[in-house]
Amino acid sequence: MVKLVLVLGDQLSDDLSALANANKEEDVVVMAEVMGEASYVRHHPKKIAFLFAAMRKFADRLRESGWDVRYSKLEDDDTPDSLNAVLLQRAEEVGATTVLTTEAGEWRVIEALEELPLEVETLADDRFIATHAEFENWAEGRKALRMEYFYREMRRKTGLMMEGDQPAGGKWNFDHDNRKSAPKDIDYSGPMRFQTDETTREVIDVVRARFASHFGTLDDFWFATDQGQARQHLAHWVKGGLPKFGDFQDAMMGDERFLYHAIVGLYINAGLLNPLEVCRAVEDAWKAGDAPINAAEGFIRQIIGWREYIRGIYFLEGPEYTSRNALGHHLDLPAFFWGEKTWMRCVEKAVEQTREEAYAHHIQRLMVTGNFALLAGVDPRQVHEWYLAVYADAYEWVEAPNVIGMSQFADGGIIASKPYISSGNYIDKMSDYCKECSYKVKDKTGPDACPFNLLYWHFLDRHRDRFKDNHRMGNMYRVWDRMDEDKRTTVLREADAFLAKLNAGETV
Repeated sequence: MVKLVLVLGDQLSDDLSALANANKEEDVVVMAEVMGEASYVRHHPKKIAFLFAAMRKFADRLRESGWDVRYSKLEDDDTPDSLNAVLLQRAEEVGATTVLTTEAGEWRVIEALEELPLEVETLADDRFIATHAEFENWAEGRKALRMEYFYREMRRKTGLMMEGDQPAGGKWNFDHDNRKSAPKDIDYSGPMRFQTDETTREVIDVVRARFASHFGTLDDFWFATDQGQARQHLAHWVKGGLPKFGDFQDAMMGDERFLYHAIVGLYINAGLLNPLEVCRAVEDAWKAGDAPINAAEGFIRQIIGWREYIRGIYFLEGPEYTSRNALGHHLDLPAFFWGEKTWMRCVEKAVEQTREEAYAHHIQRLMVTGNFALLAGVDPRQVHEWYLAVYADAYEWVEAPNVIGMSQFADGGIIASKPYISSGNYIDKMSDYCKECSYKVKDKTGPDACPFNLLYWHFLDRHRDRFKDNHRMGNMYRVWDRMDEDKRTTVLREADAFLAKLNAGETV
């Protein structure tokens, strides 16, 4: 009997398990652009356009290879607002009672599909390296789930950058070599930019009409929207960006949005690139002498280490993970996260870039916008929903642990052994933002003091009971305790005044 084969917008892979286990001669592929998926958070218009264009092109590929594809466009008059409604519509149309699907990457979708009055056969997403069982077995009985040790298991499993049983170069991790501050110049042209074709232009027109109120611009749309383009971009980056990626992966520059970053996350997460395919291209460049070991290892660690680890945490912790708020933070997300004026240049540039590109790299996310939200005490649920909405590579399985756990410490330390906080000094060291900022990063107090300086100590002071015995934070508290009492009082008073202005909606 005919089955419906559901292909989601982040499952655009030829080797998807649902397709591999279906009967091309009999079963019907269902793909749909629905308002419910496009608006459950206010997704960036470029993210919506990227996925809809990639979905339409993937559907055409499937048709060309012989599949019967029933595709619902957002602008079609008969397209329902939810995936479940689309599936019921198609089931009645073809007489199907069973849905074959590859496991979704969000609990929200998984739970919705379970409510269907149809039989749902869910297959594992084998595009990932670690199965749920493998991660659970690794995690069982461990006091701390630290990524580094999981990463070593993934290196052994894949054989990437291994020499027998030992890591290439004699070390598992070359991160010490990957912390250079911003260079004077960038000699790489950035991500490969693609001209919009007829399919993409059609989608952009729809998105512009339907999602004009969402944060973000559709101007200068350049993303790859099919597998061939994504592979062209990968080759472009491996040749031009990878050699210096490691050195400057943590650097930030106001006028250089991409530096040497790969910008492949959105393509991998949507299924246009396979993670092992990407890692092997990087390994091949290192073996050929075209990239140093710190760059190759640092990148591969992000994919088979961090990416796999984060997914493992998401499914291990369950659907309630995004509701956690271990530090009791409840401040509303400031308006400048949505593009309103701020005098903090680092935040202004990171948000401006996010609005225009649907992209910011990991240090901008962690140590600028994320750092500010954590120091100020913003509600982590609101922070989570912002990151999920504004970045083209964001899906809940990857975004939530990075924000709830790594960035906001809202999970109480499952992922991070300490909060990722810093004063303005770190941002000044790793970027050129502070040179033209209205605040003075060297000022610790006073009218021009960098807000990160004030809020850093305020955070430590108000959370002292929780973190005073943390072995990685003892030195911070010793520095605070050695400060003159009058200075500590001034810092806290000025931080309180800043937070009061922030809470009142004033420009800060």
